Amino acid sequence: MATKTSENKNNAGTENGTAPTSAVKNTTAVDNAKVDGNEMKSAPLYKFFVSALKDIYFAENAIIDALEKMQEAATTEELKEAFEDHQLQTKKHVSRLEKVFRLIDETPEQKECKAIKGIIEEGEEIIKSTEEGSMTRDAALIIAAQKVEHYEIATYGGLAQLAITMGHDKAADLLEKTLQEEEDTDYNLTEIAETYINFDAEQED
Repeated sequence: MATKTSENKNNAGTENGTAPTSAVKNTTAVDNAKVDGNEMKSAPLYKFFVSALKDIYFAENAIIDALEKMQEAATTEELKEAFEDHQLQTKKHVSRLEKVFRLIDETPEQKECKAIKGIIEEGEEIIKSTEEGSMTRDAALIIAAQKVEHYEIATYGGLAQLAITMGHDKAADLLEKTLQEEEDTDYNLTEIAETYINFDAEQED
């Protein structure tokens, strides 16, 4: 009989519009989570993190176009293929960044990155100032491409650590994956240069 009385009291509370204790706790937890989320989004570090994401999002999109021009300008098939492969990889990096934005409940947006614009302009100047079909052009293009890689490595490395600090572990995993791929690309470009391109360029008149 005691059990039935207890059940009746619980039912009565629900019927009278009074939420059960568990429901009240759940509602409080949701409200607290919203408050914590709003406080985090107003924090200076979080704002910088989002701004930096927008910066690299712009950069990655700009790099896609730049790699196409570099591929067309390259002399050796090996370097052409390297630029083509990295262009495809960069498109994946753009998609991955969009996922990072969604994970932190932000809209993917681009913010003009003056640094990458300057590096890309330098690459375009290299194409203009080197002889078409020369190994010197390839050697110079590799250096230009590695400047891009080093900018991305610095950016993704820093963003991954900030994501970890703020507890965005899934976003950090994605950023670290891209970081590793950028480091691999940089290494591959060095290998191409040191295998023969730099030596052949030295022999040119």
